[in-house]
Amino acid sequence: MTGYIHSFESMGAVDGPGLRFVVFMQGCPMRCLYCHNPDTWQFGAGNKYTAEEVAETALRYKNYIKNGGVTVSGGEPLMQIEFVTELFKILKSKGVHTALDTSGVTFNAADCGTVKKHAELLEYTDLVLLDIKHIDNAEHRKLTGFSNDNVLAFARFLDEKNKPVWFRHVLVPGITDKEETLSKLKDFADGLGCVEKIEVLPYHNLAEVKYDKMNLSYPLKGLEAPSEDSVRRARDILCKKH
Repeated sequence: MTGYIHSFESMGAVDGPGLRFVVFMQGCPMRCLYCHNPDTWQFGAGNKYTAEEVAETALRYKNYIKNGGVTVSGGEPLMQIEFVTELFKILKSKGVHTALDTSGVTFNAADCGTVKKHAELLEYTDLVLLDIKHIDNAEHRKLTGFSNDNVLAFARFLDEKNKPVWFRHVLVPGITDKEETLSKLKDFADGLGCVEKIEVLPYHNLAEVKYDKMNLSYPLKGLEAPSEDSVRRARDILCKKH
């Protein structure tokens, strides 16, 4: 089983619990306005690895990540779901904690084949970091180019499977920071028994340089990071106990 990999990070500290080896998969269908990795968009690019090769690379750091594990991120890792499943299967056989960082956009509850593939992957997944870009469907489409129907359906599927989930929400001034929509996101999370925590990730514009180098127009050019007060308010809404 082979997959296309963008890069590795040997000591990730923000991609799940503990220190983690992070695998960034290549290829993503979404075009989030704030995306800071446009170099992961193209399918079939990056470097080709077998699942065994990636597992072997990660396991070199087993002593360092013994209280953490391995996280597969993207791009959108579920665009190569068979590869991720094979990789996690190998890692679980070695006693490694596995985490999946995904938008959930590939999940289609009406497609039995898709549901089966996602269910199989979850058998070898300890934690899902689910990126909830926007709880409002129309705003989600404007922000990413896609409806959030599949995303929210995947969240409900994870709940059915009793799979531990961390919601991740990027706080973008004027786009994802409205109190009303933050409250709706909190209500959605509270309706699921699987959500262990919600992480608020403040928007930053550090990717502008990368876009310039790739001759791409940065959609949010000139937008500043949210204020500390805005971030604090969002965390108060999203992270309070229910």
